[in-house]
Amino acid sequence: MQSIKLLVVLLFTFYISNAQEKLEYQKPPKEIMDLVDVTPAPSVRIDSKGAHLIFLFRDTYKTIAELSEKEMRLAGLRINPKTNISSRANYYNNIKVKKTLGKKATQVIGLPKNARIANLSWSPDQSKAAFTNTTATGVELWILDVAEARVNKITDAIVNANLRSPFQWFRDSAALLVKFVPNSRKPLIDAQKAVPKGPTITISEGKKAQNRTYQDLLKNPNDEFNFEQLALSEIKKVSLDGTTENWAPEAMYRSIQFSPDSQYVIATEIQKPFSYIVPYRRFPQETKLFTNTGEFVKTIHKSPLVEVLPKGFMATRTGKRSITWRLDKPSTLVWVEALDKGDPEVKVDYRDEVFQLDAPFTETPVSMLKTINRFRKIEWTDGELAIAYDYWWNTRNTKTYLFNPSTNNEKPTILYDRNYQDRYSDPGEPVTTKNQYGFAVVAIEDDHFYMLGDGYTKEGQFPFIDKVNIVSNATSRVYQSKYTDKVERIYTAIAIKKGEFLVRIESPKEFPNYYIRNITKDNKLTQITTFENPFESLQNVHKEVIKYKRDDGLELSGTLYLPIGYDKETKKKMPMILWAYPREFKDKNSASQSTSNPNRFTYPYAGSMIYWVTRGYVVLDGASFPIVGEGNEEPNDSFRKQLVANGKAAIEAVDNLGYIDRDRVAVGGHSYGAFMAANLLSHSNLFAAGIARSGSYNRTLTPFGFQSEERSYWEAPEVYYTMSPFMHADKMKTPLLLIHGEADNNSGTYPLQSERYFNALKGLGAITRLVMLPKESHGYRAKESILHMLWEQDQWLEKYVKNKQKTE
Repeated sequence: MQSIKLLVVLLFTFYISNAQEKLEYQKPPKEIMDLVDVTPAPSVRIDSKGAHLIFLFRDTYKTIAELSEKEMRLAGLRINPKTNISSRANYYNNIKVKKTLGKKATQVIGLPKNARIANLSWSPDQSKAAFTNTTATGVELWILDVAEARVNKITDAIVNANLRSPFQWFRDSAALLVKFVPNSRKPLIDAQKAVPKGPTITISEGKKAQNRTYQDLLKNPNDEFNFEQLALSEIKKVSLDGTTENWAPEAMYRSIQFSPDSQYVIATEIQKPFSYIVPYRRFPQETKLFTNTGEFVKTIHKSPLVEVLPKGFMATRTGKRSITWRLDKPSTLVWVEALDKGDPEVKVDYRDEVFQLDAPFTETPVSMLKTINRFRKIEWTDGELAIAYDYWWNTRNTKTYLFNPSTNNEKPTILYDRNYQDRYSDPGEPVTTKNQYGFAVVAIEDDHFYMLGDGYTKEGQFPFIDKVNIVSNATSRVYQSKYTDKVERIYTAIAIKKGEFLVRIESPKEFPNYYIRNITKDNKLTQITTFENPFESLQNVHKEVIKYKRDDGLELSGTLYLPIGYDKETKKKMPMILWAYPREFKDKNSASQSTSNPNRFTYPYAGSMIYWVTRGYVVLDGASFPIVGEGNEEPNDSFRKQLVANGKAAIEAVDNLGYIDRDRVAVGGHSYGAFMAANLLSHSNLFAAGIARSGSYNRTLTPFGFQSEERSYWEAPEVYYTMSPFMHADKMKTPLLLIHGEADNNSGTYPLQSERYFNALKGLGAITRLVMLPKESHGYRAKESILHMLWEQDQWLEKYVKNKQKTE
């Protein structure tokens, strides 16, 4: 009854007019601006032979003008219909190349003016790289000759990248298969100008379709028409000199994959009917087999529209799925089929079965493997061995299988059987190498393969390289990083037989740079990049990982930053910002583990709160906020209680160190972290103010599950009610800054969430401010938006946290 009364009151708040503030984009104080307005280091790509590096340079941010370009939101995609590529694509604007052991990078010659580079892909022989360049009118395909440091354009601006992956290399590195905008494309419909021909009708025929609250879905026949026109492509073969040959007719091609020997291609096409309740990846699909000359061979599978699935995160569709190639054979198809009808509630010994079919694809498919949990992936080798992985969300279990893919008469060996949230026991990922077909497979050396691990332990992070015997399954450690003042990340093997691995090393003051480490020659390091630290004003900031306990004894941690120039001897009481993101666990052991590392480089990204160490604040970043539900109990059954306990423990831990005034502590987060912040302010008196960015506050608007909650509203109404800050808006007594992108496309965090929550808070007299950022999605991209966001946060913190006593 009480909840009904509250809802009635809140309905009236929606009619209250909002006080508006006309404001142009603002900039934060100089201390923050100096850290925001820096040139980022380039992204680095290394060839599989370890001979060359490609440096990709970019601007730190987009501009609001870029985000204001024409955008169509269709079937879960955001497309620029003029250029035929994602309207949210990330671009690079310059390329340099460098011999790995050379001293200086070389500027690439011939790049287009105002380049917008994306989709870079090495050729199979590693001598070249293809990439797209987006012009004002479309997408072009370009080729980089790495040794010559020179590029040339091989197509006009007619490439179709709307469904991503616009090209694939032929194995000989002399040509590519490319998706083009068809000449037959019809003019798009302007939905705002089009005169409707009738109502839009969506039907239910009595089958349960418990889908997430997807965004950017098709809404009407005009959307259907536009999606089809934008998805249609012609596939052509394009040689490196620009010669073009027709290859496959017009269709809505989602993906194209060459067989390892390049003799066949599987192409997956989107089919009709479309849907208004699920995104394009669940539309009907037809997977076809072609020869490498474009001759149609057969249809491999037809998948129907998937609007209805069994309940649960582990539900999947029936029939063939994950159709791909066996990478250690010339032309062998591989796919997976559910043995439980795709229903997690069905009790079976094995959930999935993996099949294979050799060329010429006329025989009966052969079973290769059955997995106990839901199949995840297979990694191939060049021998009679493969490594398969499965997982089961409800138990957080994952298994790793060693098996012979060429026979099903040998029982697979379960190499690892573990909780995938247990980071301390994570064995790592296998080292791969390029095989004779140019594909990445697990490297086998003398009956061993190697594993690269992050190396998280209770004592800290110490990345490692292990050697696993494929006969005995025995594991031995061949290298482990011993840094206690730096962080070493091991990326990949450059030359296993020589013991050469690509690593990246950083410290709080040392910008991340790349090295070749030779584990067979006294762990020798050879530096191959020399990027400089652009954040020198932060190099003397005190940074440490603090560990503390919750009232129930659960171990927690967070990365603590002290203000620039802070005197630890006098211990002046300073204001603090606590920034966090809740995570759900099924066991306390995993929940208590720490993956924070004080030796990581201090890098203030766009949404970071680290900037405020320049403004006199203590910052506790990435504070642990585990929500644990063991056995039959679900984490969210006690969400609020655990949330407050986490916040209380964090504040007490820093307060016990003597650094903060606990009456001047702010809490904040992004997305689910915003949901956390609103709940903490509503159900505790721990904080002076809060910042909530792009959050969801009314869980009844996501009725078929959210985050890691798979129960529906009708199965657990009290959980949904208890967890929703909107339902408890009358308890909000603490100033809350709400920020949201007007074009948020994240499932469940549509802008209406912040708008309605603000109206409720305003109607009930809370101190709040709603900032809607034009053109922005779930993560903010435009420089103007980011600077204004930082300004808003600074103003809020200065008024309601740092100077709290002066305003009360």
